[in-house]
Amino acid sequence: MPPDRERLTRMLFDEYIEMYAARDTRLLARFSDSFSGFAGSSDKLVKSRAEWVEVTQQDFAQVPTRIGIDMVDLFVQDLGPDLLAATAFFHIHLPIPDALFSRETARKVVLFRREPAATAGQGTEGDWKIAHVSVSIPYGKAHGSEVYPIDDLRQRNSELQALVDERTEALAQANHQLELLSNTDGLTGIANRRHFDEALAREWARAQRARTPLALIMLDVDVFKHFNDHYGHLAGDACLKALALTLVQTGARREGELAARFGGEEFVVLLPGSDLQAAADVARRIQEAIVQLALPHEGAPHGIVTVSFGVSSLQPQREQLPEELVRQADRALYRAKQGGRHRIELAQVLGEAAGG
Repeated sequence: MPPDRERLTRMLFDEYIEMYAARDTRLLARFSDSFSGFAGSSDKLVKSRAEWVEVTQQDFAQVPTRIGIDMVDLFVQDLGPDLLAATAFFHIHLPIPDALFSRETARKVVLFRREPAATAGQGTEGDWKIAHVSVSIPYGKAHGSEVYPIDDLRQRNSELQALVDERTEALAQANHQLELLSNTDGLTGIANRRHFDEALAREWARAQRARTPLALIMLDVDVFKHFNDHYGHLAGDACLKALALTLVQTGARREGELAARFGGEEFVVLLPGSDLQAAADVARRIQEAIVQLALPHEGAPHGIVTVSFGVSSLQPQREQLPEELVRQADRALYRAKQGGRHRIELAQVLGEAAGG
């Protein structure tokens, strides 16, 4: 295609697309008297200039303010001395909140034909007119006086958004359930070791900032192996479930407190804001509740299931790690076991027997 003809075709198309985007009614005078066309959201072939003028006026009335045309590609052709063609691929950005048309690529074919001017004499070149416009908009069929099928697209978008909201809510619930499962002990239903570790780190940092104490009760079922050997593992599981429920009901009752299974037959209770004496009081309350359960344990010193306790409390310092609180409680628990079991021992304090 000769460069001058290419420039002419592009100039004619640019002029056309600018008037169309600007909703410029002067565009109506540019259509040829022998016009034909096809609107992309309609199934009707337009065979006259008058019909296309009506379609264009409906278009301008439906969207009266400027629209955005984002060109993707433009291909021009020289079809003869008096006939030029431009095929454009573009995105449409309507001046409405809904991004209805900008996601898909539309196509428009425009034919320009040079026609003799009414007053032109022999040898005088006429004006270039728009002889054909064919639009392909992959969005469905328009209805009534619509040129763009906005109502259908809004309805479809609304349905899709409702579906997205529904799926998002279902995903959020699934994620929440997954998080609960990942933080819950599968046997007892209370917090697991992972949940405890996360809570300990969080409450330790909070206690450091607030300069408040953080206490931990660590407890272990006395001679639990003997219980399992004598009654069986199913009975052992039932025993651990009963103890876990008792911990939740009597130990971790305030907001921020946490009862968790530490591992095997060991449990912990995290008590933010509690000093050593307050934590010891909670341990005694748990001990009394477990004694009241009176779970049979043949061969145990008291004939029922009992528990040994180690209690620690610290006001976290900058140079300390959370593991220090666990280490102190574990050492106190060891002393309780060594001292005869069914006892409460306090970290760094001479514990007194608390057997029943």
